[in-house]
Amino acid sequence: MKKKLLFLMIILFCAIKISAQNQPQSTNKSTYQNPIFGGDYPDPSLLREGKDYYIVHSSFDYYPGLTIWHSQDLINWTPVVSALQKYVGDVWAPDLVKYNSKYYIYFPANKTNFVVTADNIAGPWSDPIDLKIGNIDPGHVTDDKGDRFLYFSNGDYIGLSKNGLATTGAVKHAYDGWAIPREWSIECFCMEGPKLFKRGDYYYLTVAEGGTAGPSTSHLVISARSKTPFGPWENSPYNPVVRTQSSDERWWSKGHSTVFEDYNGKWWMVLHAYEKGFYNLGRQTLLQPVEWTKDGWYKVPDTIQTDKPITKPKGTEVARFSQSDDFSGSTLKPQWKFFQGVENSRFKLANNSLTINGKGNGVGDSSPLVFVPSGHSYTADVEMEIEGNAVGGLVLFYNGSYYSGILADQENILSNLRGWQFETEKKVHKRHVYLLLKNINNNVDMFYSLDGKQWLKTENSAEVSSYNHNALSGFLGLRIALCSIGKGSVTFKNFNYTPL
Repeated sequence: MKKKLLFLMIILFCAIKISAQNQPQSTNKSTYQNPIFGGDYPDPSLLREGKDYYIVHSSFDYYPGLTIWHSQDLINWTPVVSALQKYVGDVWAPDLVKYNSKYYIYFPANKTNFVVTADNIAGPWSDPIDLKIGNIDPGHVTDDKGDRFLYFSNGDYIGLSKNGLATTGAVKHAYDGWAIPREWSIECFCMEGPKLFKRGDYYYLTVAEGGTAGPSTSHLVISARSKTPFGPWENSPYNPVVRTQSSDERWWSKGHSTVFEDYNGKWWMVLHAYEKGFYNLGRQTLLQPVEWTKDGWYKVPDTIQTDKPITKPKGTEVARFSQSDDFSGSTLKPQWKFFQGVENSRFKLANNSLTINGKGNGVGDSSPLVFVPSGHSYTADVEMEIEGNAVGGLVLFYNGSYYSGILADQENILSNLRGWQFETEKKVHKRHVYLLLKNINNNVDMFYSLDGKQWLKTENSAEVSSYNHNALSGFLGLRIALCSIGKGSVTFKNFNYTPL
């Protein structure tokens, strides 16, 4: 009982002390504070239809992929559907567009570019169609005749068929970017993420430069305009439109922007950035206003700071999405993704529980089920029942080589610290156990329980700030994972995610 009381006191203390959580925050009803997507939601592409906004991000090696989110106020978002079911590899920066009442997502994966389509934003979405062209970060644009084109990260473009399902003609080069002063600290020139729109007489091209990670001052938002979608492109006198000036700022490497007009005629950009001290959360989605100058360029208003309260857009608030899950229903809720593809025969949902057949010999090759945590500090707990010779786990997962967490076999509690796995509590349960992770600003304590009420801390804890791209590459963020390993199965119940 004393241990339980101590645990509850620690949680209460942390909840009081930690106020800067990584979710959209309001200082009052008229303002918000970045991010609008806390956690690993990079490369945002936004589509507006009337009062409705839809956004999609890079989904990498997690499936179902390309989850589309919906909002009417640009602050509160709820998932609609995952548009990519078939495994095609590591999915990077997509572009969500609508053309002649049909929806398209263009995206690169496995050294080529694909497109998926739907007649309704909620689906069903088609299987991916290979456009059979390399390069990355496709950006869709139409000219005044309605002809369609895709731009790519290196400033090249190519024509598209009217149905948008094939390329036409030859690849042409149109844009060389904006010259970054050599004395600036950047990762690389690395032009990427072209997004295009037309306003008035001009087409506007927005790209990212400087490298998406590296030094805090790397990523930049660059703007150019032209009377045609093919150039010649004139660089903005306000470039870089967005730049992190120093490592003292909260948001690092700000870039990869989509610029758009809201329903009320105001202009905004969504972009991504790393957060100082929390690189392991990945690139988070931010929102900030832009304004138009008298000479026809967009820029960020001088009064706007990315890390300060900003006046909210006008719109209706949709219900916020809960990341906890009682596993009710017959399908997985959209926060869940399998690493390296979905095997439908491997899992089933029934009786408010999720059963996953074991796979692999350890966490890394078990194709765990993951979701993106949204804050600096939280608890995550789950009830497990072990069948056969399986091992179940609750793990913080970066990729198949880097992870830490707590697991259980038929009778023992196991700790995994950076891949080093061992028995930490022996013969303490009989195939039924509860596991809990408590992450306080990257310091992770591990607990187990026999009844889900009295929690017992193991002697093992982990520090996870180094699970990030600058240390490990991969462009990823740390995720919470449910693991079912080996021969047998693990049944999960009552998953709880609690921001502190």
